[in-house]
Amino acid sequence: MEWLNYLPPLMEGAWVTVQLTVYSTVLGGLISFALGIGRLASHAAIRLPSIAVIEIFRGTSLLVQLFWLYFALPILGDTLGVNLKLAPVLAGTLALSLNIGAYGAEVVRGALQAVPKPQLEAATALNFSSRQTLWRVSLPQAIPEMMPSFGNLAIQNLKDTALVSLISLGDLAFRAEQVRNFTQDSTTVYTLLLLMYFGMALVLAGLMKSLELLVGRWRHAVRH
Repeated sequence: MEWLNYLPPLMEGAWVTVQLTVYSTVLGGLISFALGIGRLASHAAIRLPSIAVIEIFRGTSLLVQLFWLYFALPILGDTLGVNLKLAPVLAGTLALSLNIGAYGAEVVRGALQAVPKPQLEAATALNFSSRQTLWRVSLPQAIPEMMPSFGNLAIQNLKDTALVSLISLGDLAFRAEQVRNFTQDSTTVYTLLLLMYFGMALVLAGLMKSLELLVGRWRHAVRH
């Protein structure tokens, strides 16, 4: 039962992974709505920057984004005379949030554009402003449609947190590599690592499914 000795450091790393997943998923969700709605804005000053951020973070590697925020941004700050050095947890959270936010923005955009046109025409006939149409008509119908995709993105985000071990953040993957280097027991350590990520993914999937059902009931209540 030597593998039991591996659990304390792995559990410490798992807690860091959980925190990082929660922070980046919540922030990424907010970024998704900001960018997704911004992409559909009529004003170019809002629409074009939103499109630029989405395309940059969807079109580049998450690993490169992480390294840029952690290693390159402080150097840029030194050049400008500004302290832009980020703590590992902040750099990891930002990179994950912006990445999931860019992908989530396309989910938001697609769901909003899928709202039936007669619903929007009815809002116009009722003299709703663009903001009122968004909050009272479009979002209540679009958000439930987004939830399955957001659930998939949240699980992907959990798995992507393993990359933060490359900037020496003590997450689950980082702790596992420390234990493996110390014990040279690769099979046991990586098996435990696999099972722990799988367990966390199952829990997260269950939470997202519950949230999906809750949003479904909210939509039903709004309709009535």
